[in-house]
Amino acid sequence: MADDLGIPTLEDWQHWTLVMGRAQQMLMEFWAEQMKPGQVMPAWPPRSFGFAEQSAAADPMALMSAGAQAWAKGLESWGKMLGGVAAPSSPESDRKDRRFTAPEWRENPIFDTIRQTYLRVSDQLLGTADQIDGIDSDTREKLRFATRSFVDAMSPSNFALTNPQVLKRTLETRGENLLKGLANMLRDIAQGQLTQTRPGVFEVGRNLATTPGKVVKQTPLYQLIQYTPATPQVLKIPVVIFPPWINRFYILDLSPEKSFVKWCVDHGVTLFMVSWKSADESIADTGLDDYVLKGQIDAIDTVRDLLDVESVHAIGYCVAGTTLAATLAYLQAKGQADKVKSATFLTAQVDFTEAGDLKLFTGPETMGLLEQLTAEKGYLDGRCMAATFNLLRGRDLIWNYVVNNYLLGDEPPPFDLLYWNSDTTNLPAGWHRSYLEDLYKGNKLAEKGGISVAGTPVDIDTVKTPAYVQAGREDHIAPPESVWKIMDHFSGPKRFVLAGSGHIAGVVNPPAAQKYQYWVNDRPCGTLDSFVDGATEHKGSWWPDWLAWLKKQDGATVKADGARVPGKGKLKAIEDAPGTYVESR
Repeated sequence: MADDLGIPTLEDWQHWTLVMGRAQQMLMEFWAEQMKPGQVMPAWPPRSFGFAEQSAAADPMALMSAGAQAWAKGLESWGKMLGGVAAPSSPESDRKDRRFTAPEWRENPIFDTIRQTYLRVSDQLLGTADQIDGIDSDTREKLRFATRSFVDAMSPSNFALTNPQVLKRTLETRGENLLKGLANMLRDIAQGQLTQTRPGVFEVGRNLATTPGKVVKQTPLYQLIQYTPATPQVLKIPVVIFPPWINRFYILDLSPEKSFVKWCVDHGVTLFMVSWKSADESIADTGLDDYVLKGQIDAIDTVRDLLDVESVHAIGYCVAGTTLAATLAYLQAKGQADKVKSATFLTAQVDFTEAGDLKLFTGPETMGLLEQLTAEKGYLDGRCMAATFNLLRGRDLIWNYVVNNYLLGDEPPPFDLLYWNSDTTNLPAGWHRSYLEDLYKGNKLAEKGGISVAGTPVDIDTVKTPAYVQAGREDHIAPPESVWKIMDHFSGPKRFVLAGSGHIAGVVNPPAAQKYQYWVNDRPCGTLDSFVDGATEHKGSWWPDWLAWLKKQDGATVKADGARVPGKGKLKAIEDAPGTYVESR
């Protein structure tokens, strides 16, 4: 409370002194806990968040000092801009910017000026990256990314004293939001990653990854899940899904309403899923040969033998699709291509000449950092990779939560997709470096004999396996221009489908949701542009289109009995799906 003249009363000073004292006590208790014998300070924030000094992660005072300096510099920058830039009225498109949707950003003249000034300066800075002459394309892309990251970080919405929502909440709660935000921040520091969804809401096996099935095989590299049939008849040729080893498999088996796995089973597909083991010291030396031979081909052969079928349909999602291309090329070279009846590629890349922003993380600085982070144990902590992906969409996946969790003191809403996004997987260090250097940077998979599998040079241009190639129109991880290049390399029949949305939502789009759309073009197309120019748009999910295509490859059905039921064939059930590998951390 303040008196009639707006001067804080003694009660006000006492209250805010108490708030500051509580904040100080929380900090002291946190650092005391971290400094106990045997405790290791969490490496927060990871360098891939964009913070330059590793010392800030190990020195609590350096961390707090860096945060204070960042805020001070941000406020100073806005003060200078307010004094020297006259901003024009904001165009209607700016109203869609979620950072500035609160009415105070327009109703209050001061904050309206801050908002408009920021947007104008942002446009000027972002435009500068395209106007600079005398730099190569790679350098320009790095400059664009760095400028965009800086612009997003310096948004006035990210600072308490330039965000009217935070100021309003602070006055309303008398500082409780800042204390709650501090508690949220300390929790995140302790766990080493941002909290993006409400804790305690989701649990694998309880309300995620619940499609019935059994683990029927376990190797040091993967568990093989066979799902229980839900129809009397099933397609004779089974489907084996290879998810990316950088993520948990259940992105394709979220809640039942979103589950691609459940949808397939409900539509008569005999379905198997590979659940990769999160890397530890026991598989630290795993490489391409292992993921091809001991992973994908071993799973394919296991399913063929279990069901007594000549071939399988294979699905490769993201990086597992890249490896699937190498697998197909290897099988082709060995005269064993008939083991795979068809291959489906979900947002997968085989030619990395237009690989998007993730290609920016293949420079010597990144490689050097990977060496440091993995030198002791031989594998990369999955939180570092998750932080890199978050940085690609920093406005939505980092700064949005800084404001919501730390400044407003709120818990983020429950969101199963973001729970999965935060459920990180460790990566074998050597293979991860090789993937970045040989494929992303060196683009060797696109070269004839550029890479070898078990000593056999492979050539993806020889792959004749029928392929279904899906890309996301707004995909920032595997841009559609990059995914399209599969069409330029494979020599067999191919169907390209461009789905609405991005890397995840473009794939996880159940028909019942009636969201987004997809485009097909049955005429021969030499480029993505020509595909788009003549494409036909279809509302909703691409899943039914894929299933119709799959049945065209072979529509024969069999009874869903015997070995088609998990545990009833020569492979006995080890445990219930989703298995234990998906739970290992």
